[in-house]
Amino acid sequence: MKTKTIYACQNCGFTAPRWSGKCPSCGEWNTMTEETQVKESAATSRRVLPENRTTTRQKPVLLDEIVQNNEERIMTGIVELDRVLGGGIMRGSITLVGGDPGIGKSTLMLQMCARLSGEQPLYVTGEESLQQIKSRASRLGLDFTGLRVLAETNAEEIVEAMRSPEAGVIIADSIQTMFRPAIESAPGSVAQVRESAALLMQAAKTLHKPVFLVGHVTKEGTIAGPKVLEHIVDTVLQFEGERIYSYRILRAAKNRYGSTNEIGVFEMSEDGLREVSNPSEVFLSQRNAGESGTAVVAAMEGSRPLLVEVQALVTPTSYNVPQRSATGLDYRRLQMILAVLEKRLGLALGKHDVFVNIAGGLRLDDPAVDLGVAAAIVSSFRDVAIQAETVLIGEIGLTGEVRAVVSIEQRVNEAQKLGFTTILLPEANMKRFNKGSTTHLKPAERILQALLSVVGE
Repeated sequence: MKTKTIYACQNCGFTAPRWSGKCPSCGEWNTMTEETQVKESAATSRRVLPENRTTTRQKPVLLDEIVQNNEERIMTGIVELDRVLGGGIMRGSITLVGGDPGIGKSTLMLQMCARLSGEQPLYVTGEESLQQIKSRASRLGLDFTGLRVLAETNAEEIVEAMRSPEAGVIIADSIQTMFRPAIESAPGSVAQVRESAALLMQAAKTLHKPVFLVGHVTKEGTIAGPKVLEHIVDTVLQFEGERIYSYRILRAAKNRYGSTNEIGVFEMSEDGLREVSNPSEVFLSQRNAGESGTAVVAAMEGSRPLLVEVQALVTPTSYNVPQRSATGLDYRRLQMILAVLEKRLGLALGKHDVFVNIAGGLRLDDPAVDLGVAAAIVSSFRDVAIQAETVLIGEIGLTGEVRAVVSIEQRVNEAQKLGFTTILLPEANMKRFNKGSTTHLKPAERILQALLSVVGE
């Protein structure tokens, strides 16, 4: 084996032959560390492959001659997880699950193992002892019959365990603790994470067994390790949520076998994660109806409509430059909405601090919440409450128009189901409904028209 010394950035994975204080790629300081790059011989690389793997050279084949494998997916028994995965687990797939420390990644994987007892799950732990896993499993109070646990960090030994017929679904917790003996750098380094993930990916495809990798995240919220880690895997799941809140959101940042727009909603409790089948009802359960500065919006997360409360607080500023704060909303989107309100409605917001919060710890990127955000700001500014049974839907344009949004029927149906009687929506979306609709639909073409109908003069 040939060895070569390189310097790799622990933030982005950039490699260079010489050390530098600042990474030329991502610009971070003091992230370049020395690593030993090893080129394995053909004999060495073959030893980690399954015994029945052929070494003959592959030849190109016609696409029409390839027989498609229409296997059924493995259902995890957790509806929210199956939705995000695209309908279950694909055999031979490799999935990366990332999230902040303590958010519930390991708990979710353990609960999945309890539901997959018939698929002979193998839980490989590199961070906890077997006794710690047993203790955590006991607290969940689930039936873990058939679950096998292995305390191992050597990626090659994990592949050997995967070859066993008693291993069906494999969970590696976490990929940052795995290493390959041929690489001299420490576990968690860019080289070790990259090579360990590549080895497990190769084994998953060859053995036709699904693998889940649990990954740490950086302080910026991105998955730690080289960016190539996210390219290697088939699916990247992000487990989000503030630890001070009990709700957790599972999103697919990448999915080769399904949509990346779906989300799963969970609630963290003493006995583990509970599925939230009706998130809208939960997020509105603590709503203070009749208070100024609050509005209900209908956002879409994949194919699921969510009704969420938007809260705004507008107060005179005591600084030369007014404060602008957005929690759960894009800050630039808030700046745009404030600019439209000042220009098109003549509101003097330049001498006021503006704080906007999406209740429940959610983060919304749907532009259809613009109208609700604007209404909450105006409601707080005028100290006039919006009617309690009103939902606002619409995107705001720079000229003050209320633009049409997608999936308007699903949003309206969700609002109807929860008992809202007045729904403010774009004029352009009215053609999707019959004139004899019993719901009080209020169309609006301009933001001034919309806000006058819910906030008044």
